[in-house]
Parts: sequence; C-alpha cells; structure tokens
Amino acid sequence: MSRSFLLDTQSWGEVPICTPKVACPEPGQLPSTLFVPWDRVTRTFHLQDWLSPWFPVLLLLFQIRELVPESQAYMDLLAFERKLDQTIMRKRVDIQEALKRPMKQKRKLRLYISNTFNPAKPDAEDSDGSIASWELRVEGKLLDDPSKQKRKFSSFFKSLVIELDKDLYGPDNHLVEWHRTPTTQETDGFQVKRPGDLSVRCTLLLMLDYQPPQFKLDPRLARLLGLHTQSRSAIVQALWQYVKTNRLQDSHDKEYINGDKYFQQIFDCPRLKFSEIPQRLTALLLPPDPIVINHVISVDPSDQKKTACYDIDVEVEEPLKGQMSSFLLSTANQQEISALDSKIHETIESINQLKIQRDFMLSFSRDPKGYIQDLLRSQSRDLKVMTDVAGNPEEERRAEFYHQPWSQEAVSRYFYCKIQQRRQELEQSLVVRNT
Repeated sequence: MSRSFLLDTQSWGEVPICTPKVACPEPGQLPSTLFVPWDRVTRTFHLQDWLSPWFPVLLLLFQIRELVPESQAYMDLLAFERKLDQTIMRKRVDIQEALKRPMKQKRKLRLYISNTFNPAKPDAEDSDGSIASWELRVEGKLLDDPSKQKRKFSSFFKSLVIELDKDLYGPDNHLVEWHRTPTTQETDGFQVKRPGDLSVRCTLLLMLDYQPPQFKLDPRLARLLGLHTQSRSAIVQALWQYVKTNRLQDSHDKEYINGDKYFQQIFDCPRLKFSEIPQRLTALLLPPDPIVINHVISVDPSDQKKTACYDIDVEVEEPLKGQMSSFLLSTANQQEISALDSKIHETIESINQLKIQRDFMLSFSRDPKGYIQDLLRSQSRDLKVMTDVAGNPEEERRAEFYHQPWSQEAVSRYFYCKIQQRRQELEQSLVVRNT
C-alpha cells in the first residue's frame, strides 16, 4: 500500500512542515529521523521509499545538506537512481511475462530437391560402379535469416517419408523413412541412393515439428471456429470466444455452457461444464496434415542440373527471446554495483562521523564549561544504564536532596505502608490464636 505525506515547503532545502509532524533537530544535535528528498512538483514522498533495505543508509543528513549546499547534487542523483531502478524492475517483470507466452514469427523455408544419375560403367572394378544408380537430395534453408547461428534443416521436421514407385522397388523397399527421436543428430539435408536407370516418380511427406504442438480440427469444429490447424490453447481460446459471442454461458450457473444446435452436434450433449471441454476436445483433434510434394527423379542427362524449389511457411523463435533471457540471467554488473554501494555507504558514514566531530568542536568552542558538564551528565546516565545502578548516587549524597518538597510525602507514604504491614501481621496472629 502506498502512503503519501503532503509537505508544506517553499524550496527543496527547507525543513518540511508535514503531517504527521517530524521532530526537527536542534542546531548542533543529530536528528533522530533521516529526511528524504521529495518530488519538486507534487511535494510528496512515499513511505515505501523509507522501507527499502539500502535507500536510507545512502542518504545525507539534513544538517549536512544545509552546511554543504553542493551536496544537493548527490541527493538528486540518488533520486534519479531510485527512479531508474524502478523502471528497470518494471521492464524485467514485463520481460518475464512476455517469455511465458510463445514468441514466434512466420518465416519462409525454401526446400531444394535435386537428383543425380550415375550410369553404369562396364569396366568398373567395384560393384557400385558397374550398376546404374541415382541419388536424391532434399535440402533447405531459411530465407533472410538474420541469426548468425544457422538452424539445421532437419530441426524443422518431425518426420520425413519418401515413397518410391512400388512397381519398381517392390513392397518392402519402396519407403524411405526418417523420424525424430530424443537422440536425433540434426543434419543439413537428406540423401537417398538407389540402383536404377529409369525415371522414378516419388512422393515426399514432410511433417513439421510444431512447437507448441498443433492439431488439425474435426471438420465440423473447423467450420464452427474458422480454424484448420492450431495449438490446443488457441483452439480453447477460440471456442471460449464463440461461447461469449453467442451467449451460451448459463446465466445462473456460470460453470455450465448451454450449447446451440452446432455445439450440440459437435459435442453430442445439450449442456456441459467448461472444465470438460479440454477432455472432450481430445476426440476432435487430429494430427496435422503432412506437406505432400510429388517429384520425378529423372535419369535424363539434360535434367541433371535442374533443382525443384518449394517455399514452406514455418514458425521460428523470436530472435529477441534469447536476448531477453540473457538479460534476465545476466549478473555481470551486480558485484560492481554492490561494491559501489558499499563504498558510498562507507563515505556517508565517514561524513556523518565528521559531522559529529564538527558539532562537538563547535559546541565546545561556544561554551567549554557548559558543554563539559552536559557531556559528563550524559555519560553518567549512560553509565547507569550499562551498570543497572538504581537511583542517582551523586545527588543522593548531598543534604539538599532530602529537603525537596517530595521528601515529606515520601516519609508519610513510608510510615503509612509500615503501619498497614504491621496491622496485617497482628490480624493474622489473632486468627491463628482463636483457631
């Protein structure tokens, strides 16, 4: 909770008259309260500024600021530092909240499909050269990628299946499959080599690796929400937006949703709890469709230099996300800042000690005798507190101490207490004798 005190001041350097009142120190004495700088425009300061663990120890005493007007520049810098720290803290909180949400941007992944044909060489010594073969290459890269560390091509996909002509390669050898596993080593492309001297029709099935995972919606639900493939959270959000737009939420029990005819057809019930929707959605979410590319592996020498290109829409991490994470985890300057704060604290303590010494010398120069007497009385009181000595021996040893007006009342009270004590003793003795 923020509490503000209004200050009635005419300038920065004057002693504030505020509510509640703050005891102002007498000249030559140390104040019991540190004065904080206030806003020149609103004339207010906030209580939470006093509660900071480091802020008060870096403040200059009000009397020091009166003696050295130039010290106000330090107080202005301290107030500016406080404001800067608060701004940085707010930005850190904003960054932390932003990192909790997926930070993606749409990019183009260009796919390159090419093939080479190696004709048979009758005079070749090894078996590989004596048989005609072809080699298919599937590669790709991001267009206009600003990042220095290039992302591997295989990292964009969950699986890749190349289906060859079953009539040429048989039912057991016509599929080439790659599936991502936890131990998969990323690669810049895929190569498939097979024997053959005829052109081959093939089909490439590429399944994108969505992060977070995405699902294809049931056709009925897709028409209702206007979505085809989306993440689970986006689907639930779109469904909730449909409920609000069509006022399907029960007016008496907000936990329930009263379905319209489309809602009832999809979820097969007239009424359901909103908490049941994620579970019921499971049956309506399907794996996303793969990207299908039909390609002809040509063995014609005139087609060897041709490369087929396809652009695929992919989502990549926002480049700023890494910088934002590094900013939150960075502690490079913390030790330097702590060392500077400690140094400033030591300097302020040194200035305060010098102020105490100055006040001591100044008071002594004005009234040496009176100052020494005040000092002795102060030290005598401190000594009594430290040694737990009751009374005041220095005053009690003088006769004048017992001729003060309070002595007559004290004597009367003393004798009254003694008489009451004696009476109680006599009454107790009579009770014992009678029994």
